Amino acid sequence: MPKVARLGHVGLFVNDPEIMLEFYSRFLGMTVIDRDDRRVFLASCPDDDHHDLLLAEDRERCNEPQRLSFVLDTLSDLREFYAQILERGYQIDRVSNHGNAIGCYFRDPEFNRVEVYWHTDIDCPQPCNDTIDLTLSEDRILDVLDEMEASAGLLLPRTMASC
Repeated sequence: MPKVARLGHVGLFVNDPEIMLEFYSRFLGMTVIDRDDRRVFLASCPDDDHHDLLLAEDRERCNEPQRLSFVLDTLSDLREFYAQILERGYQIDRVSNHGNAIGCYFRDPEFNRVEVYWHTDIDCPQPCNDTIDLTLSEDRILDVLDEMEASAGLLLPRTMASC
């Protein structure tokens, strides 16, 4: 049975392309690749793919909630985004420790759900959805992950463990 290898791109219908462009390019750091009078193409790694995200102005369809997930390289990046999300006043739906990743789910300016997350390298069966406090120090968050593994009886290296 065929399966997808990875996400190719996400397309969002938006009401105000300029506000959304500021959010995705300036706040999340994506690069504008192409643009016309009603569409903007953005990429997180422009050398790898033409675009990861298409913002298309469509006032009739823009009120349908949509969802996007973005992988972050480090726990530090996640904590930094969390602080900026609070600073900007975006609505946070939840912050979750999934064992294999820690994610912050919040709403963009047009109320789409956005997740920014960091892979922990723990092999953890899903669903796993514990609340975690991203204001804790990085060392304490890593301790929480270690405690999670230990409570499941796992003393394997992080990349080999399951919880």
